[in-house]
Amino acid sequence: MSDDGHERNGQGHERVPSRQRRRFAGISSRAYEHPADRSALVALRKLSGFDTVFKALSGLLPERSLRLLFLSDSVRVSDQQFAHLNDMLRDACHILDLEKVPPMYVTQDPQPNAMCIGLDEPIIVVTTGLVELLDEEEMRAVVGHEVGHALSGHSVYRTVLLFLTSLAVKVAWIPLGNLAVLAIVTALREWFRKSELSADRAGLLVGQDLRASMRGLMKIAGGNHLHEMNVDAFLQQAEEYEAGGDLRDSVLKILNVLPRSHPFTTVRAAELKKWSESRDYQRIMDGHYPRRAEDRDTSVGDSFKESAASYASDVKASKDPLMKLVSDIAGGAGGLGGRVRRGFDGFTSAPPPKGAPPQDEE
Repeated sequence: MSDDGHERNGQGHERVPSRQRRRFAGISSRAYEHPADRSALVALRKLSGFDTVFKALSGLLPERSLRLLFLSDSVRVSDQQFAHLNDMLRDACHILDLEKVPPMYVTQDPQPNAMCIGLDEPIIVVTTGLVELLDEEEMRAVVGHEVGHALSGHSVYRTVLLFLTSLAVKVAWIPLGNLAVLAIVTALREWFRKSELSADRAGLLVGQDLRASMRGLMKIAGGNHLHEMNVDAFLQQAEEYEAGGDLRDSVLKILNVLPRSHPFTTVRAAELKKWSESRDYQRIMDGHYPRRAEDRDTSVGDSFKESAASYASDVKASKDPLMKLVSDIAGGAGGLGGRVRRGFDGFTSAPPPKGAPPQDEE
């Protein structure tokens, strides 16, 4: 026990004592969903016959096999096994008012990871690498993250994404078939990256400790060396990543993120901190948030407008060279030809031909 009365673990890091947390009775997942994630989900929920199609699809997907696999070869969280995780799971479901507590498994894997999958009913899986890496409050945010996925219905699309990713490998020898599957996978990954930002917000609503959420993301990026890391410096990396370089780097960022299901960790940390400082977050904490009972009355058009406005705002505020160029084009800025050429200088070191006309200037 430290001088300030807080318990510290073997590495000297503070473990915040259990405390009373706000509960969000009847909260709709729309309260914390990223606008791009929300608009896609609202449209899918409104689509006539969507649930029927996916339930029919469940016969083709290996969901039953996955459930049997985790049941037979992982440890199911309960009052008798990983009781502290079971307490966190029930607490998270209570805070987000998720009536049915999804089954949760711990599987042996040194890679820190967690996921929420399932078509009919979601199941949560965390790896031993993650359990060993995070302290209690950091893990609470992760459990809340996965419960947020369950409340939003993300597990359905995550399962489809896993299936299609596997299918893309199996049909790689069929040119057109592979391209069609890859197109769907790419679109699903773009949506899922946004859904991860939504679930990070849910994790913050459950843990109600921004520092713990930041620490957890830092550990996922840099391992269990908190004494060697700093939250402010970590967030500065995100700013450098967004603003640094030229148009070549912007293209490389896009290429790097395309195969990923998750946004980069520094980006997630920066996005979560920005949301925690927003009026939307404060309104939720004050008890003003959309209710599930109102979900049926949600307008698809309004959700798409919010999504479009969010993307436009992100582009306008972005310091990324490509996004700044897009914003300038939208604003009718002149001299863009020269700026584009200068942005890509370095792809080739060949000098300009003699007698070539001068480049456009701003």
